[in-house]
Amino acid sequence: MIEPSTEEFSGENAPPLTTEQALANLQSPDISLRYYAAWWLGKFRVKSSEAVDALIAALEDEDDRTELGGYPLRRNAARALGKLGNAKAVPGLIQCLECSDFYVREAAAQSLEMLRADSAVSALVQLLDGGVAAAVQVPGRPHLTQPYEAVIKALGAIGATEAIPLIQPFLEHPVPRVQCAAARAMYQLTQDPMYGEQLVKILDNSTLQLRRVVVGDLGAIGYMGSSDAIANATVENSFKLFALKGLLEHQLKQEFDASPLCDNAIKVMNLMDSLL
Repeated sequence: MIEPSTEEFSGENAPPLTTEQALANLQSPDISLRYYAAWWLGKFRVKSSEAVDALIAALEDEDDRTELGGYPLRRNAARALGKLGNAKAVPGLIQCLECSDFYVREAAAQSLEMLRADSAVSALVQLLDGGVAAAVQVPGRPHLTQPYEAVIKALGAIGATEAIPLIQPFLEHPVPRVQCAAARAMYQLTQDPMYGEQLVKILDNSTLQLRRVVVGDLGAIGYMGSSDAIANATVENSFKLFALKGLLEHQLKQEFDASPLCDNAIKVMNLMDSLL
């Protein structure tokens, strides 16, 4: 039995819920109802204190376990808390970085990235112990020893410049997605365009999923030098538009006092128009 690393409940064919029902279901003896409720609260961004508290409590659930020892409810709760944007969840998510379930650690790192949790840097850095040499696949499992991609992206987004010496060697990791995460983080932490160009080069990769990831990474870091490469990438226009939107938002933040719009912003808008 293999547990997927990007488990995301779609909610298709499931009955509609109200916030009150979802909160009640999180206390249900029916594990499937609790699992769906955690997903639902995150999906619909229910930001009430009751929802946040209930999801934080679910991070310590012991009832929902797979045959391989995973904690599906904890995973959904961790993902949901990142979407709700409440810093109250940070201590519980940091604790999740010590969970035996790889996918709980991955979900926690992703949510700590979303929350830009400065206080999580030390715990995230610990997951990079051993460096690239330790970042190998776990025997019999479809993942590495730690969720390096998620951890490195979190450190980059948080702005943990102290982690630069630890992240840089992962530019040479044999797993392309880990390389991409390292390049993304290094650009965020140094603003050196060489790391943005490293991502641009990966857009020539033959794997569609990897090209989608790279387009998203370029948009997320706002690397303006990639605008033409994004527009011409061999991915669906929806991915290109989302990435170009990211570039535009970054540019407008930098040029918020500029009037009229700067040339870079106009160029990106024209590229977006050409894709519609």
